[in-house]
Amino acid sequence: MKHVNLLPVVLLSMAALALAACDRPTVVTTPAVVTVPGPPGPAGATGNTGNTGSTGATGDTGSTGSQGQKGATGGDTVVIIPAAPASQ
Repeated sequence: MKHVNLLPVVLLSMAALALAACDRPTVVTTPAVVTVPGPPGPAGATGNTGNTGSTGATGDTGSTGSQGQKGATGGDTVVIIPAAPASQ
C-alpha cells in the first residue's frame, strides 16, 4: 500500500471552500428598531418681552376759525325777576 500525503489534499479542499465562500455576498438582516417616545420634559422658560414701539409724530395744529358776527343790541325792555321767598 502506498502512503498518500493528505496535507496537500486538505489544503486544496480548504482553498476551494474559501473561494466558494467569497463568491457569495453575505446578507445581513437587522431587526426592525421600534422607538418609544419617553415622557415629555418640563416646560421651557418664558421668553423676553419685546421693546415698545416709538410714539408717532404729533400732527399740525389746525387753523383758528373766523370771529363770529356781533350780536344784536337789546331793546328798551327791562325784565325784573322776583326774589325767591325766604324759608322759615
